[in-house]
Amino acid sequence: MSLALSTDSLVKTYSNKLEALKGINLKVEEGDFFALLGSNGAGKTTAIGIIAGLLKRTSGEVIINGLNQKNHSHEVKKMIGLMPQEFNFNPHEPNIEILINQAGYFGIPRKEAKTQAETLLKKMELWDRRFDVAQSLSGGMKRRLMLARALMHKPKILILDEPTAGVDVEIRQSMWHYLRQLNNDGMTIVLTTHYLEEAESLCRNIAILSHGVLVEQSNMKKLLAKAKRQVIIIDTIEKITGKIEIQNCDCKVLEENTLQVSQGEEISISDVVSALSDQNINVSHIRSSQNRLESLFLSLTS
Repeated sequence: MSLALSTDSLVKTYSNKLEALKGINLKVEEGDFFALLGSNGAGKTTAIGIIAGLLKRTSGEVIINGLNQKNHSHEVKKMIGLMPQEFNFNPHEPNIEILINQAGYFGIPRKEAKTQAETLLKKMELWDRRFDVAQSLSGGMKRRLMLARALMHKPKILILDEPTAGVDVEIRQSMWHYLRQLNNDGMTIVLTTHYLEEAESLCRNIAILSHGVLVEQSNMKKLLAKAKRQVIIIDTIEKITGKIEIQNCDCKVLEENTLQVSQGEEISISDVVSALSDQNINVSHIRSSQNRLESLFLSLTS
């Protein structure tokens, strides 16, 4: 499969001598749903800024759908839709005008832009608020408006920087559903997020940055297969009065009705429940304390 996006030895050194990127080589296949993860200061936003043409690189190359960004900057910008983390639209401008004006930057006629804006506002459930100013929207609505704006020129690659930060669960789920639809229709999506369950749920491939270095680039399933343990929290009906032992698991009593279990790779949750039942302890609720991707992320970036 051809590459939608690649970087070759991409370096960014700021004027204060900070090395934000230290020669990273990213590869994103056409039609992929790709996660770019890293702690704060890892270099994610810098990488996205360079790829989107908002920042100058120190050295290295960016290739978008076979075109070198350095030599084809105008064509490359048309291929990319960027949804930044921070709200950066005019808060006093009507929502529909924000979208129409965005289309104008890409040379889209106003009549065509109005049609596209109507389609996207309806998909984002913002059509009834089209003449309201952006300032009047809730945080979740502003996020959806940002996504609509990024899609106005029908980009081939959509880059999302923390797209669901600060939104409630219902809006997050609806955005996930729409992003899956876009990807199923062939759009390449690159996602950065601090919600690791979001990356695990949506993305097929993943890269992890740490202090400007690419420490991992892998298929999501293959990466998760490296996880040796998963930590779960179990609420029990009976009070836990003694020591709990489960084969190939580390057990720690947190409270008299709460148990933390670090599962071995070969142990399933049903095995844990069965082992507790054998010790006359019945489970009322199970939740994840640290999912597999989080464990791997911490081990790779520490």
